[in-house]
Amino acid sequence: MNIQRFHAPTAREALAKARMTFGDGTLILSNRPVDGGVEVVATAEDTLPEAQSQMQARLQPVSAPPSQPRGRLQERADDFAASPLRSQHASEGLVRSSVAKDTEKLAMSTLSFQDYVRERMLRRRHEALHGGAAPAGAEAAAASAPAATVRRSETAQPLSERALPTPAPRRSAPASSAPTLAAGVGQQHLMQELQAMKDLIEDRFNTLAWLGQARQNPIQSSLMLKLIRSGYSPALSRAVLEHLPDNLPAANALHWLMAVLERNLKTDALQLPLYEEGGIYALVGATGVGKTTTAAKLAALCARVHGPGSVGLITLDTYRVGAHEQLRSYGRMLGVVAHLAHDRAALQDLLGLLSSKKMVLIDTTGIAPRDPRRQEMLQLLDLPGIRRLLVLNACNHGDTFDDVLAGFKTTGAQQALLSKIDEAVKLGPAIDALIRHQMVLRGVTNGQRVPEDWQAADANQLVAASMRSTVKSAFDPKDIELNYFFTQAPVALTADTELASVA
Repeated sequence: MNIQRFHAPTAREALAKARMTFGDGTLILSNRPVDGGVEVVATAEDTLPEAQSQMQARLQPVSAPPSQPRGRLQERADDFAASPLRSQHASEGLVRSSVAKDTEKLAMSTLSFQDYVRERMLRRRHEALHGGAAPAGAEAAAASAPAATVRRSETAQPLSERALPTPAPRRSAPASSAPTLAAGVGQQHLMQELQAMKDLIEDRFNTLAWLGQARQNPIQSSLMLKLIRSGYSPALSRAVLEHLPDNLPAANALHWLMAVLERNLKTDALQLPLYEEGGIYALVGATGVGKTTTAAKLAALCARVHGPGSVGLITLDTYRVGAHEQLRSYGRMLGVVAHLAHDRAALQDLLGLLSSKKMVLIDTTGIAPRDPRRQEMLQLLDLPGIRRLLVLNACNHGDTFDDVLAGFKTTGAQQALLSKIDEAVKLGPAIDALIRHQMVLRGVTNGQRVPEDWQAADANQLVAASMRSTVKSAFDPKDIELNYFFTQAPVALTADTELASVA
């Protein structure tokens, strides 16, 4: 029989040498890694019967007397178990013990024995990973391995891949920690789902209770519809009407509702007006809300009471064309000089220069709530003694009010001015936002005249004006659509909002 060994740096090159020697009918009998490359044992296809008989003769039981020479199969198994590549995936002792037991039971060719060892190692790895029995396919493949299996070289996989099993993935943590971590994550996810279910059930029961109460109390439903049509939010409307006393006549119920809104709308009715109280005020807000005109009205009122020398005007608006000239024109009408501050240092110098004034008004650049420059401008005003007045356009939508109030919110007392109430179709959104965000209203403006179109903040007049809205709008709900406002839980008023007594 013509059996030859071929050595090469790679399995591909060794296979090429074997094919050059035996042609297309090359049979690979064995392969193994050796120093300097790979060793391949091959023969021709026409010598297959002789090769099988010779291999069977070489396979001798391990229990033979020690004096007899070791079988070729045992030597090959020892070499395979001791190879460096095999030791990367399994311990040497495990492979050697498996070889000793299997060679006593089965007589295989070298390739069949390697396939058997590979299947056995895969089965052991599967048991170690999953803690159960190996797949039936792997067990059957290992048990039914033929005694003499040979393959054609042109259909065979690369020798280095066929000889060795796929390496097991490395683990960065002990295997026992994985189930514990998975159990913790699963338990946390379950708790979140249970909490979400609990909130949903509570929401649905509250909604059903509210709808049932509204059906039994038509006055409550009527007041809810009136609030929604006046521009008040469903959240505030429901929070107020949940405390409506039972068996209250319709006329008294409306008065009760307006009284509750008045008590919750904070104003400076118990304080001195701004122009008499004095101090340093910076008017902030979005573009076009009337900050410059409002500053001129306050300056004129203060000059009328305390004289022109009691007022100081500063503008920070260097972005809008003509902003400085507009404030300077108002100042000339009042006999007051309007100053321009380009930066924080100039603002500090001007504040020191005007420290003897009764009232100093700072007109700022109009900034949108989500403008990146907003924070820079607010930091510029972060100086001792400066109080901010947020100017709100009464014509805004409720969502716009929320966006502006959240964007310009500061620590401490929150003070606001309501401008352009003469242009607003409904005052409900403005009053609703002021109540929910706990803003103190210091005054309102209702026109462009300086200083005539200025009014003190009167909660009774504002609430009454908001409830007198009779404008028909496509945004007003109908009676049958009222339930849709309560299919979801109302949004919380704010984290720190508490309604005043509604009794």
